[in-house]
Amino acid sequence: MTRTLLLLLTLSMMSEAAPPPDVNYDESKVGNLPLPPLLQMADGSVVKDTAGWEKRRAEVMELLTEHLFGRTPEIAGGSKISLISEKADALSGLAHRKIYRVTLPQHPAWKGMEVMLHTPAAAKKPVPVFVGVSFNGNHAVTTDTDLPLSTTWCRESPKEKGAVVEHRYTELSRGIESSRWPLTMILKRGYAVATYYYGDVEPDHEEGWKDSLRAAVSPTGAATVIKPEDWGAIGAWAWGLSRALDVCAQDTAVDATHAACMGHSRLGKTSLWAGAQDTRFSLVISNNSGEGGAAIARRNFGERTARMVQAFPHWFCDAHDAYADNEAAMPYDAHMLIAVQAPRTCYIASAEEDRWADPKGEFLSGLYASQVYALYGKTGVGVKDWPPVNVPVGDSIGYHLRTGLHDVLDYDWQQYLNTADKHWK
Repeated sequence: MTRTLLLLLTLSMMSEAAPPPDVNYDESKVGNLPLPPLLQMADGSVVKDTAGWEKRRAEVMELLTEHLFGRTPEIAGGSKISLISEKADALSGLAHRKIYRVTLPQHPAWKGMEVMLHTPAAAKKPVPVFVGVSFNGNHAVTTDTDLPLSTTWCRESPKEKGAVVEHRYTELSRGIESSRWPLTMILKRGYAVATYYYGDVEPDHEEGWKDSLRAAVSPTGAATVIKPEDWGAIGAWAWGLSRALDVCAQDTAVDATHAACMGHSRLGKTSLWAGAQDTRFSLVISNNSGEGGAAIARRNFGERTARMVQAFPHWFCDAHDAYADNEAAMPYDAHMLIAVQAPRTCYIASAEEDRWADPKGEFLSGLYASQVYALYGKTGVGVKDWPPVNVPVGDSIGYHLRTGLHDVLDYDWQQYLNTADKHWK
């Protein structure tokens, strides 16, 4: 099977009711592989307090870097932020909208990324912000129609016929992602929203790195020979989240000391890695991130490592390929990715019909990570059993399983906003 066909099969399976061949959706066949210990140092000593965890956290971060996401390089010269457009009465007067361009002056081969920032027009003081990555251009996130269409390569979508033609957006693409970004709801709750299109950093296909950020910052450009620990696309997209936060930090309408990073699906994996690396994010949100994100990889349920590295070889570092059909050998698992967010707030969201992403495995990562939060005197998910549908649980680790498919719904955002209210206000 070609990677292209495998990719199409993978995408279709995300919302299928019946399991495809060789994919397990039977909980009795999951198995019980032991997880790597969280509170045990590499030398065997036991972590008993927060000082010990901070040392252990450094070890865990190195494991996640070396074996999963790859190493984010130090990029010389820093970034430049430029305001390129502004609209004081966006969304029928509800929002003040600004578009910023982020570039790397010492790496002009990268064309840069555009960050769209919406702040409540009526706000009298700086407001907290949700920072996220979108699957489409900024024109697709908002219902306003005055933004230019993104000209960056984009994926074809069978759900949005005519919105993308030959990997370029058409007028039909306007607002196609706005349901995942309920700007009106978020702004009325008193929060700002900053988004950028992930294709600006790296187009989401196997060769996309060659004409994007990863090649531009490499000394040899597209001729780079990728080493096992070199960063993958998720690492690059996570870097973009931090640059979007840089934008928020210099905008006087935003309180960037209260910032959340949020992502869905592959971009949920991205938000978790961004939060792990950039502790300025005080709330880290994983929406249906599944394997390689919040779901325990050792569980034989839904998507597995072997299928992921075949369909999406560019997402992770090449060293990750060694764990295809070999999850037991992983020196890490998803509970570690959640634990390194401590003591900051983390929220994990699952969908009942999104069995491909293993909702129970997503909950278990939060449950197992809760022991680290306890070292800080904080409550994690707060329950031992997987909660019923539409019953949010947890405190410093929030979790819900909602009805429906692999998507971002208003229900999800209501829980994220409630969590922000609780921990920030």
